[in-house]
Amino acid sequence: MTRRLFDGGRLVIASHNAGKLREIADLLAPFAVQAVSAGELGLPEPEETGETFIANAELKALASARGANLPALADDSGMSVDALDGAPGIYSARWAGPKKDFGYAMDKVWRAVQEKGVEPPFRAQFVCALSLAWPDGHVESFEGAVHGRLVWPQRGTYGFGYDPMFLPESEVGFGNRTFGEMPPQEKHAISHRAQAFRQLIDACFRR
Repeated sequence: MTRRLFDGGRLVIASHNAGKLREIADLLAPFAVQAVSAGELGLPEPEETGETFIANAELKALASARGANLPALADDSGMSVDALDGAPGIYSARWAGPKKDFGYAMDKVWRAVQEKGVEPPFRAQFVCALSLAWPDGHVESFEGAVHGRLVWPQRGTYGFGYDPMFLPESEVGFGNRTFGEMPPQEKHAISHRAQAFRQLIDACFRR
């Protein structure tokens, strides 16, 4: 299948999440991109009605592309816990409540796992879908995942969201660092977002 290439210039980052904006901006830094956020352009956040990460990423990317008349890149990501049948999953941000309190969300996840009465390790994965959309409705979508387990109490001040309670598999028995304890460049090397981003670059960007 022939992929559509992004030909440089302005690109809307279809997110109002400051943590995601920082990570995506860091990943885009080596490329010929003039990144502008949906918030800077005054674009509203569309209701996330999709049933998958990719469906939600696509609807956000399309809304920003059409609203700004520019190509737009959207991310939809979250943490899925095996013992919770994949929750919080696509509802990861909603578990943080209207104030986006991820300390509360992490407590909620940990309590829910304890109530299940399962034995550790509590396996989980972070999933990220990235969608690049154009105003004419064309969309390219990619998905990455990183597997690991939950730790408690949460550790670290790097990253955002559920990062302080997620221990990636590559760290088990070695550094045992959560995403919240990893400097950004180290997290970027292995994260779900970085995996999806590498697919996006290989398919849609000129080197």
